[in-house]
Amino acid sequence: MSDDPKLALIVSDSAKAQAGAVALRDAHSWVSPADADVLVVLGGDGFLLHVLHEMLDWDFVKPVYGMNLGTVGFLMNGQHNHVPITRRIAEANRVPVRPLCMYAKTQDGREFSYYAINEVSLLRETRQTAKLEVRINGRVRMEELAGDGILVATPVGSTAYNLSANGPILPLGSRMLALTPLSPFRPRRWKGAILPESAEVEFRIHEPGKRPVAAVADQKEVRDVSTVRITATAEKELTLLFDPGYTLEERIFAEQFQV
Repeated sequence: MSDDPKLALIVSDSAKAQAGAVALRDAHSWVSPADADVLVVLGGDGFLLHVLHEMLDWDFVKPVYGMNLGTVGFLMNGQHNHVPITRRIAEANRVPVRPLCMYAKTQDGREFSYYAINEVSLLRETRQTAKLEVRINGRVRMEELAGDGILVATPVGSTAYNLSANGPILPLGSRMLALTPLSPFRPRRWKGAILPESAEVEFRIHEPGKRPVAAVADQKEVRDVSTVRITATAEKELTLLFDPGYTLEERIFAEQFQV
């Protein structure tokens, strides 16, 4: 990155983010996202994920520096308006994030592919439990998992839905994935698994007509799936920027020691 990077400002539609952007717009010269070296995103976690997903569909991938003008802000930095934005970016730590790619095939033969930055989840659509076969790298590891579903989470997503489902928190840079069941009925005591990021995970739905299952890649849903295959992709690796002492890794540590 150059000493004087070109910056693009992307702001959520929320009143809080729009108000916070007023002073920042006047404090720096901004360029379009396509011409920028770094994207500065104002809003909350949901808006940052939206921008990251949009970037995966663009012809370019740029480092992203988020400023929390939302609610939780787990993936964001604080405001600290007294420090120039160029200095904050120059001193920021870089965190690589590899998204998942979900390939889903429906019962009627249609095929879909979507990226997920947090997780891919399979969820039962009716009162009937879902019944899934679990394959890792082409090998059947579990012939039948019965329950509400299952998810595959990245390290970034391991503190989101995965954590609420009692899945493990994964350190950043671990290059691991969390495979976490959702309210498992059979086998009752199976708590999931930690997989290398290189693993290809595949689910096949048993009795899909009677027990329909939806697959969700972050916010993108495909209903009535028959098979779902999930891989991590290095070609679309993203980069998040964090202030020193305010890193995502530190927040992941904090999550593990909450009492």
